[in-house]
Amino acid sequence: MKRKIYQQLLDWKNQSQGKNALLIEGARRVGKSYIVEEFAKQEYESFALIDFNRAQEQIAYLFETYLYDLDSFFFYLSTFLHVRLHPRKSLIIFDEVQTFPRARSAIKYLVQDGRFDYIETGSLLSIKKNVEGIMLPSEERHLKMYPMDFEEFLWSLGELQLMDLLRDCFSKLRPLGQTMHRKAMDLFRQYLLVGGMPQAVETYVKTKNFAKVYETQKDILDLYRSDINKNADSGKRKVERILDQLPRQLSQHEKRFRLSSLESGARYRDYESAFYWLDDAMIVNSAYNSTLPGVGLAMNMDSSLFKCYMGDTGLLINLSLNDSPFDRETLYKKILFDKLSINEGMIMENAVAQAFVANGRKLYFYSRSSKSSAERMKIDFLISKRGATCRHNICPIEVKSTGNYTLSSLKKFQTKYKNELATPYVIHAADLKVADGVVYLPLYMACLL
Repeated sequence: MKRKIYQQLLDWKNQSQGKNALLIEGARRVGKSYIVEEFAKQEYESFALIDFNRAQEQIAYLFETYLYDLDSFFFYLSTFLHVRLHPRKSLIIFDEVQTFPRARSAIKYLVQDGRFDYIETGSLLSIKKNVEGIMLPSEERHLKMYPMDFEEFLWSLGELQLMDLLRDCFSKLRPLGQTMHRKAMDLFRQYLLVGGMPQAVETYVKTKNFAKVYETQKDILDLYRSDINKNADSGKRKVERILDQLPRQLSQHEKRFRLSSLESGARYRDYESAFYWLDDAMIVNSAYNSTLPGVGLAMNMDSSLFKCYMGDTGLLINLSLNDSPFDRETLYKKILFDKLSINEGMIMENAVAQAFVANGRKLYFYSRSSKSSAERMKIDFLISKRGATCRHNICPIEVKSTGNYTLSSLKKFQTKYKNELATPYVIHAADLKVADGVVYLPLYMACLL
């Protein structure tokens, strides 16, 4: 599986020259261990992999005993792992480092020693129990890893040139034409159903069987539930309740998360730590209402109004259909060929959110309630354009899953904030077009924003 993060690993290796360690954060089963091991095989003479989920007591003993005698530490480590380590030519990998915080705090001394490069991988890295009693090293550089994006999915299917065509059309604001648009939408729909979790993608590439993809996705969701029960402590019921509510919340018209659905009289402060847990685990992507579309979207954030998207759209569809009595292969194919009524608005908006997060964007939207229809409006996403100017910095984005839609909120928003807004976009299922100053992008181009 070719992943874009590989180039970032290579950039780190060349720029760091051993002066800092790299910490890769990501949800479970997102492919962290795989890509780091592939990187180690290709870019170093040798590597030592310490999987702290399975590390024996002897490894833990080395960290407890020999950190002040690194010659002995590396001698025993290389002997135990049966690997020869070469100064400045070997990589040491701390896999699932959150399960052994002592190793993470040791990074400071190991980096200062300078003999080898270090990459740490982990999830739930900020959970209290995983940082308790340790000094977090300033020598860590953090890098987030997300599910496979649409382009990486295309690569896995052997479609190596399509995204180049999409980029060219996007840059020139030119439609693809009926044939290529239909092909791109068909592939994008496959991507929505399979999602970007590498195991699910691998299953689909090998079998083209959606029923097997469904089972792979279900295994991943079961793993997440196991993590919740093991790590969420007293809040695990609240975390599970939020996870189970995601499809219902996203199927609502405004898609805002309503706490009243969790329990009568629920308050955000009662569930704040549960939402934080899911965010930290990178299972969900949270979006917040920004009350003013200026350069500092975060400065105008109203945290009482928020949306909660699933980190992977394929997992969201699985979560939505887990109680369906129908055959999974038949069900998924009906969705693929648009033969079954399903809330596509939920799926498409989640996919756009996933694409923005993978591009390093924080998620903001605009929502305003008012008795006056002129003031009542909602915009699905707000993003800053690249490079700030004195005015016109924010791009409003509407996501439309059907062919019949209106843009009343977008028009009102443009009128109210005309000095703050840059290019408005509508992301829809049709081909690219430009009309009345609005750029209409096909769904598969969301990742290019």
